[in-house]
Amino acid sequence: MELIPGLPYDIGLECLIRVPYDNFSSFTSVCRNWKLQIGLPEFWKLRRATGFTRQVILMAQARIDDPKIKLGSSKYLAFPVYRLTLYEPDSGYWAELPPLPGNSDGLPMFCQLVGVGLSLVVIGGWNPITWEPSNAVFVYNFVTATWRRGAEMPGCRRSFFGCASDSERTVYVAGGHDEEKNALKSAMAYDVASDEWVRMPDMASERDECKCTFSEGKFHVMGGYDTSMQGRFGTTAESFNISTWQWDPVNENFFDSATCPRTCVEGGDGKLYLCRDGDLLALRDSTWQVAAAIPAELRNVAFVTAWRGKILMTGSMGFNEPHNTYILDLQNYKWTKMDTPVNFSGHVQSGCCLEM
Repeated sequence: MELIPGLPYDIGLECLIRVPYDNFSSFTSVCRNWKLQIGLPEFWKLRRATGFTRQVILMAQARIDDPKIKLGSSKYLAFPVYRLTLYEPDSGYWAELPPLPGNSDGLPMFCQLVGVGLSLVVIGGWNPITWEPSNAVFVYNFVTATWRRGAEMPGCRRSFFGCASDSERTVYVAGGHDEEKNALKSAMAYDVASDEWVRMPDMASERDECKCTFSEGKFHVMGGYDTSMQGRFGTTAESFNISTWQWDPVNENFFDSATCPRTCVEGGDGKLYLCRDGDLLALRDSTWQVAAAIPAELRNVAFVTAWRGKILMTGSMGFNEPHNTYILDLQNYKWTKMDTPVNFSGHVQSGCCLEM
């Protein structure tokens, strides 16, 4: 099979794996063989192995339409409108993704973003006008550059749940609260390819505002609080073993003190990291230890994500101030401030990282 007329298959494949990810939608519409090749898992494994993938950060970020208006002005005291933004750390490229279908008023408030394979999954959130919670799911395919409506989360309309993906095809969701502010212990899994939800066994504890990660075949759910605590975070965590389809025993002392787990991330180096009191902490030998001081311009941390030994953090000096973006190299714990255009300096509610 020739991928490019007149060239051997191997040479054509070498050319194809070098195509920037944002051009794939054009390439797949040009040639049937290219579309078939780009859709193969082996193609993406080769692209990753040869170093032609790019890390892409996807964020639910407040819109700033007029860069000439100072962030601290009264215009920004109203509820912001959120949109999906994309950032490439390697190139410094910023862009805005197409809006969700039927959501002309902006992204749902407090929705969750999860990267799965070559797709972005947007789950739940509140209607930005009525503030009613939703179980809606939207999936953006970066190969075709198109949105589709996914199957809704089953059960009650939940808010402030935790979620994470196995990076291949499945999103896992746990905790949150229902419309009566009752914390939830239920969990479920969403297969993006088949567009199907599967209920998982309940957790041992209710966990509102928990944080989730996925590593080494396990779905980890950290922190949160039960209905009776109402905002007073706990110290426990529990992990779901995908191979046995069971929850491991609860870790009663995962955090050394009551901690909001919102900034907890897996660093791609086998360690968990957490922001607390102006420092970035690392979990080493079951103990949280200071790894690096957080830059002063990130006094109010909004969003944290990580990949392959790098941590990206956005935050501001204070309320209603422009948000800055820094990246920490976990090899030498050196921070680098990234160039952030004014119209991409709005508050970030949630986000994720994709390798494409």
